[in-house]
Amino acid sequence: MAIGSPDKAARMEQLRTYARCQVWSGYRPDAQIRAELLEAVADEVVDPDEAKGLANQYVDAAEADLIAAAADWPDPTSFGRLQQVFADLEQAGVVVLQAVDDHWTADEELRRRHEQGHQPAGLAFFTHTDVWHAVQHGMLELNVWHGSTANVAPGDELLELAVDRLAAHGFDSAFDEGRIEVTIDWQRRPTEGP
Repeated sequence: MAIGSPDKAARMEQLRTYARCQVWSGYRPDAQIRAELLEAVADEVVDPDEAKGLANQYVDAAEADLIAAAADWPDPTSFGRLQQVFADLEQAGVVVLQAVDDHWTADEELRRRHEQGHQPAGLAFFTHTDVWHAVQHGMLELNVWHGSTANVAPGDELLELAVDRLAAHGFDSAFDEGRIEVTIDWQRRPTEGP
């Protein structure tokens, strides 16, 4: 173990948090979450039955917590309002990608559209890890690019459009280092799409 690295108990707690972030984000199917978590737990727990039991326990607990919390959430939830923001942006010609693996996915989508002869007004996207950060810390980083893949900058109409649409649906946001930081209490019921 490296100096200053977390001990096994701390690493197991990180895996519990990882399960919560995955379940609450709502972007991956249950089987995938359980398989990925089992793989991670198996790095810490040698006995395969114990590892499987812990992985399932962490996912089951996160699902139970989500169901309990969702009972008190408003309608629409913050996730529902976020989908309204994205619908508004798409109406304005902005492509929206949710929970992608990385910025390369966004870049590929713009290239694909250009090859088909389409020039979107822009593209807004966030990654899986951005969602996990929102689940854990209440802030979603939303990347907004022009159709050319250039980041938006202060004074850009595209940036103003995105910030305006967020505000119209009740979200505070701030532009920082090429991204819009959206304050959001991540509320996504297990039944909510897209």
